Amino acid sequence: MSPTRSLRPLTGIAALAMLAVTAGAAFASEFERVRPVTHAATQKECGECHMAYQPGLLPAASWTRIMDGLQDHFGENASLPADTAAAIRSYLTQNAGSGDGRLIRITEQRWWLRKHDFAPSIWTRKSVAAKSNCEACHRTAAQGLYEDD
Repeated sequence: MSPTRSLRPLTGIAALAMLAVTAGAAFASEFERVRPVTHAATQKECGECHMAYQPGLLPAASWTRIMDGLQDHFGENASLPADTAAAIRSYLTQNAGSGDGRLIRITEQRWWLRKHDFAPSIWTRKSVAAKSNCEACHRTAAQGLYEDD
């Protein structure tokens, strides 16, 4: 084909295939890549006990509920000084994702359940230990990369 000759627009099945590829890539990137934690206090305080989860993994309402319940944070007292808690709350809610704000567990969000429909034995493996241990399967989870391969 001559470099000066224009390409014809895609039509029919070719157009649908291109749309599916584009939509699939957007869907995949939405759930496989999230902005990493860039807030020092969040990284330090949350990262002392577990991976500092990215704000985009939960909606603002969920982060608010989590921050309101730090005295019983999944069975642990994770209370923080008021100014530190306020700074972390602000960072998490301003950078939050979407989902069901009634749920405070990432592992209960609909998108997470769709992506992690595995046999129950997966979660009891010693190397995994818990659904919340993202880094067991996603080695780059702390950087916000959750790609399957």
